[in-house]
Amino acid sequence: MLYSETTNKIQQLVREGIVPGASFGIVHHNKIIAQSFLGYSQLIPEVEVLIDDALYDVASLTKVVGTTTLILKLQEEGKLNIDDPIKKYLADYQDERVTLRHLLTHTADFQGYIKDRNQLSAPALKQALFGLTNGNSLGETVVYSDIGLIFLGFIIEEILDIPVQKALKQEILVPLGLADSTFNPNVDRSVPTEIIPELGLLRGIVHDPKARILKENCGSAGLFSTVSDLLKFMRWFMSDDPIRPVLKPRTTQMLFSDQTPTGHLGRSLGWDLRGSSENLSVYHTGFTGTFMLMNQTTKDGLVVLTNRVHPTSDNTLYLEKRDEIVTSFLAEHNEIVTDSHSKM
Repeated sequence: MLYSETTNKIQQLVREGIVPGASFGIVHHNKIIAQSFLGYSQLIPEVEVLIDDALYDVASLTKVVGTTTLILKLQEEGKLNIDDPIKKYLADYQDERVTLRHLLTHTADFQGYIKDRNQLSAPALKQALFGLTNGNSLGETVVYSDIGLIFLGFIIEEILDIPVQKALKQEILVPLGLADSTFNPNVDRSVPTEIIPELGLLRGIVHDPKARILKENCGSAGLFSTVSDLLKFMRWFMSDDPIRPVLKPRTTQMLFSDQTPTGHLGRSLGWDLRGSSENLSVYHTGFTGTFMLMNQTTKDGLVVLTNRVHPTSDNTLYLEKRDEIVTSFLAEHNEIVTDSHSKM
């Protein structure tokens, strides 16, 4: 069975109690070869068994499924250029050096500290974000941050004149047929995340505090989705069909390469990169316990959704095991590629 070791490692997450439950899917040659779920949706206050196609708070997968994809769509339509300065679209932005590419590749070198950030109102948080500065390592180092994608959301709003989350639904989710992906989830279908003292159990409520504050104006988090929808997104993303919605194949194919200003910092636009330089995969994670990995060469990919922050986000063992799953998938993928070449 293809990717049997990877599948076993995912199942071990649940068997060993590292996460309450997991939903996952695997694609090979752009066809779904495995889709399954196991374990529990929640443990506290009551134990609930995980259901098929449950809705997960996918956290930062919002950045790549939604915001990055829409930015690239706007570039295809001639409404922006990723090498434009941010100030062209956001007049209040202070640093004229910073471009959309810096935001997309996490090379903007944001400096500063927002006091009591998670207690601010939406207008106060937005004002504080515009008060941040950019350092001397601009374009030269990667420091992963939500801030860049929040600003990209603001840029989308300036261009389309609607809240970014409405724009993402209108321009990405609906055209791609991602009918279960939403910013307003059905609570009964939603997998709970963390228990927050002042809020209780988060269920159908976004986990990320900045997204809770900014609501429909947040482009960095807030999306709830299912394994089925993310597999559909993945198969669209890797498709070579010239007649397809949202983006041209050459745009998504371009993402399987280093897009940082220096060309050698190991990130694409929105996405991280994994694997060797000759055989790169795009990769992204979400804080709640979600991740996606795709390889354009063979059109193989992996989606894993868990609620690793339930009942508490103090779960660093998951991070170690997640990296082992990714390493396993890449190793098994390399074996498939090597084996196919030997038969040619």
